[in-house]
Amino acid sequence: MTQHNESNVSTSITHPIKTPSIRLLFSTLLLVMLLAALDQTIVSTALPTIVSELGGMTQLSWVVTAYMLTSAIVVPLYGKFGDLFGRKIVLQIAIVIFLLGSALCGLAQNMTELILMRALQGLGGGGLLVVSMAAVADVIPPAERGRYQGLFGGVFGLATVVGPLIGGFLVQHFSWRWIFYINLPLGLFALLVIGAVFQTGLNRIKRQIDYLGAIYLTLALSCIILFTSEGGTVMPWASLELWLILAFGLFSLGGFIYQQRRAVEPIIPLHLFRQRTFVLSCLVSFIVGMSLFGAMTFLPLYLQIVKNSTPAQAGIQLTPLMGFLLVSSIISGRIISKTGKYRLFPIVGTLLAFMAIGLLTTLKISTPMHWLYLYLGVLGFGLGMVIQVLVLAAQNSVESGLIGVSTSSVTLFRSIGGSMGVAVFGAIFSYGLQRELMMRLPAGTLLPRSLGSQGVHQLPVILREDYLLSFSQALHLVYLVAAGVTLMGFILTWFLKNQPLRKT
Repeated sequence: MTQHNESNVSTSITHPIKTPSIRLLFSTLLLVMLLAALDQTIVSTALPTIVSELGGMTQLSWVVTAYMLTSAIVVPLYGKFGDLFGRKIVLQIAIVIFLLGSALCGLAQNMTELILMRALQGLGGGGLLVVSMAAVADVIPPAERGRYQGLFGGVFGLATVVGPLIGGFLVQHFSWRWIFYINLPLGLFALLVIGAVFQTGLNRIKRQIDYLGAIYLTLALSCIILFTSEGGTVMPWASLELWLILAFGLFSLGGFIYQQRRAVEPIIPLHLFRQRTFVLSCLVSFIVGMSLFGAMTFLPLYLQIVKNSTPAQAGIQLTPLMGFLLVSSIISGRIISKTGKYRLFPIVGTLLAFMAIGLLTTLKISTPMHWLYLYLGVLGFGLGMVIQVLVLAAQNSVESGLIGVSTSSVTLFRSIGGSMGVAVFGAIFSYGLQRELMMRLPAGTLLPRSLGSQGVHQLPVILREDYLLSFSQALHLVYLVAAGVTLMGFILTWFLKNQPLRKT
């Protein structure tokens, strides 16, 4: 069976693209990356406004989690389909699904509709990230890929700078719905360019798709994310239904592993998990996903509710995080291309991220903004040294026919980490806020169900001070847990080894 797999994979490798076309292709893939990254960040500054209009403060995290969950589920499928059928057609399908979800998100009339449409959007968004990164690996050898992957990280950082700024501007001057409509012209342009310049030399042969494995994986991830997001908020921890959801998720995970051992074309070949670099890259990516998306979800809330910033101001105030992520990603990529060594960057990056998140636990109502900018700069600089380096390390550790699978696996673990991070930290924040409010507010005090940033600052002075203090204390608990998780990532990076980067 192994020989059969290898023969199949060997026929699916794309032919090398001529050097003059590489720059045009790479620019196109950067555009696709920008499209996906913008959507992850442009929503952050709009969340308080969305809650004020649609209600559902308890469902806030699901606006982010729904997208992260569905994009995580389809990531390994896109990676595998790209290896089997060619990156071009798979990428085009992903863009169309993403644009359809974006349009429907803008038309949502309540929080439930928005969450469902965000899930549809994620079905396309998951393919944009992984297929674009895997396509670069088809034409650029690992020894030179560092600076290209660094540019991917740079574009991600640029999108996270521009995203909150655009999101804040659109929310303040137009409507939050335009944060989704803005994807449409950019996506249509990317679709046209890809159709014109993206060439693949794939030999079309009949394939066996592991549909049963895909079903098992979907059920497993959905149940595990549902358990972490609903536990302690919608359902009490003692709820039998909650634990049945987890049990079904673990059962489905076991079914997925069993199916991967039997499948002719497994979604994630299990032999990859015997490779040390691949496993460590996936685990650290999971932790980085939790840290990045956990921080990004709650910082705009802190700025708008505690610091009384407008959505546009909150976007500008997040610039140090994204700007330093952009700088460190590009610099680290260039150094890796010159030296051929990458191990030091994840070690230093996770250490800086741990220190920065630890500093975020000290945020108070009176914390000066220049201290917050410093903390965010350190966090961004650290994360920029990790995200794309782990993709490069995983790609370099596998045979060329499994580049798509390795890329999608690292991206999958980062997406799962982001989904679980938003869900878990959202549950921790809700629990902490309710506990602090019960301790501080007079008995019988009723707060509005939809309490956005403007509503908070319209409360009577005593109630407002108690609410803001409770909000800050709840954030401390979130970042304390996040710091502990990031410390685990720092420890794991010490077990990475420098494998020579392939020159072909």
